Amino acid sequence: MIDRYSREEIKKIWELEEKFNYYLQVELAVCEAYSKLGQIPSKNLEEIKQKASFSIERIDEIEAEVKHDVIAFLTNVNETVGEDSAKYIHMGLTSSDVIDTAFALQIIDSSKIILKDIDELIGIIKKRAIENKHTVCIGRSHGVHAEVTTFGIKLLNWLDSLERAKKSFEFALEEISVGQISGPVGTYSNVSPQVEKLACEILHISPARISTQIISRDRHAKFMSALSIIASLIEQFATEIRHLQKTEVREVEEGFSKNQKGSSAMPHKKNPVLCENLCGLARVVRSNMISAYENINLWHERDISHSSAERIIFPDSLILIDFMLHRFKGVVENLVIHKDNMLKNTALYGGVIYSQKVMLKLVEKGYAREEAYKIVQKHALDALNGGNFKQGLLNDSLVNTKLSPEELENCFSTDDYLKNTDYIFAKFNL
Repeated sequence: MIDRYSREEIKKIWELEEKFNYYLQVELAVCEAYSKLGQIPSKNLEEIKQKASFSIERIDEIEAEVKHDVIAFLTNVNETVGEDSAKYIHMGLTSSDVIDTAFALQIIDSSKIILKDIDELIGIIKKRAIENKHTVCIGRSHGVHAEVTTFGIKLLNWLDSLERAKKSFEFALEEISVGQISGPVGTYSNVSPQVEKLACEILHISPARISTQIISRDRHAKFMSALSIIASLIEQFATEIRHLQKTEVREVEEGFSKNQKGSSAMPHKKNPVLCENLCGLARVVRSNMISAYENINLWHERDISHSSAERIIFPDSLILIDFMLHRFKGVVENLVIHKDNMLKNTALYGGVIYSQKVMLKLVEKGYAREEAYKIVQKHALDALNGGNFKQGLLNDSLVNTKLSPEELENCFSTDDYLKNTDYIFAKFNL
């Protein structure tokens, strides 16, 4: 089922109009800080707060001449407040004081939406895990049948990963939630450290412990890495669904709406298109992470080689992660679970997946482990080549002289395998 994604909040944060709104927030906070320190008269502060505004059209017009977006922005704002108050705007600042502090505010506001998305996804995964706590399915290692588990336990693994990713994201967000009002090379040459402290308080962020002309980009790389982990986990979960939707497996399927079509040529097709889409988008987010790492290396106190890349990678990655979380929530919510097929797959080849239980039972009855392994492996491999594991064991004198048919049958019960399901769920308070 193709979801109709309509939320625009995170996109709006990164539009040009909003970028300059964040610039204005920073400039107003600095003016207010100066006023608290007695360096801007209250009447001028009030005039700035009441009149300061901008027009994208006018900024573009000025920028075409001056070739500097911050200067164009400031020139336009100054035009709106009048000469007497305009002299106080941007006093002692450099462009990056505004750009980097505003950038942090954009990231913070975007991250509030991402955290809400993560919580919603966590909630639906918990719900589906509880629903499928005792839904028996096969666990796989190397893509090959291993032993039974439950689909609920599978989902708890997703939940655990996602909750850790959320913690990492919150830590990275805290690291990047800093501002700077420190002047051309970070020495407060023409602006007091008190202005930075007060302005950051007004903006509800912390001042960076130190800055050059910019906030160090290792913070931004760490944040982009946290986004990439979220994207990679969604890809991991989506890949699992894609495998389980294969025709020969068919344990789960993406929701398929009444009039949906899977192929222009083949009417039978129901494809995991949403999960495939998510896997592709994860690659985009991870590729953006490389640019964030390369942005750490700037010349001396600052160059602007990071700026052009950041104007792409941050809005794109945050918008994509918002979309991916929203889409995957819909996938999990609408996931069709074929419990009968799950059970059928555990019984393939005469229940060959119960080989360890049979081997351990034979050891318990007196066989050496290597000997028991050899006996059981022979029947397991025969079963995989067209035989029947249980029937082969029943017909083997080496087995039936040690195990009664009832004892052998007990080896094919899921009860012992899943006896700790409640214990596993309890670790998640579920």
